[in-house]
Amino acid sequence: MSVLVGKKAPKFSAAAVVNGNEIISDFSLEQYIGKKDVILFFYPADFTFVCPTELIAFQEKLAEFEKRDVAVVGASTDQEFSHWKWLQTPKKEGGIQGVTYPLVADPANTITENYGVLAGNYEYNDDGEITFVGSAQAYRGLFLIDKEGVVRHQVVNDMPLGRSVEEAIRIVDALQFFRENGEVCPADWHKGDKAMAATQKGVSEYLASK
Repeated sequence: MSVLVGKKAPKFSAAAVVNGNEIISDFSLEQYIGKKDVILFFYPADFTFVCPTELIAFQEKLAEFEKRDVAVVGASTDQEFSHWKWLQTPKKEGGIQGVTYPLVADPANTITENYGVLAGNYEYNDDGEITFVGSAQAYRGLFLIDKEGVVRHQVVNDMPLGRSVEEAIRIVDALQFFRENGEVCPADWHKGDKAMAATQKGVSEYLASK
């Protein structure tokens, strides 16, 4: 697994479904540089079980991200046509109809591998040929990328373990609070809580107030 925190997010240009029904061939995160923070999350596959609960949960909280000026983008190793079909399928049939944020297609596994969340790996067989060993799907990786294109937070769950959208919002709030105020956010900090100066005195004062 790659640790990307503090580094520039890997660039890509790929097919994606946007607005729930439009396939474009050249989706890129570059459009957000200088404008928005980005939550980029990977999920294992379309038409599965935990995945629709996550994608719908992100949609249900999309307004919370948007009012924080944050773009939400999903990605998997499925083709864009699979994304499109899933987006047209009603929720009662296991679909994600109503999801409007972009879904990136990565059937070649390159984006997923560059972000370090590809389950399995490429190896040479006895004949010297490159083969893929494992499941060509993404773990549940989530990356918070700031307006400068730098990864500020990442978390990776195994496939059976669904993520907390509320935690994604909390970490966005923490980053934006630090950026705006210069104070750091202690354990379990939520928007509206007391933060602290990044000094020994700041830590001491904060702990004394608990």
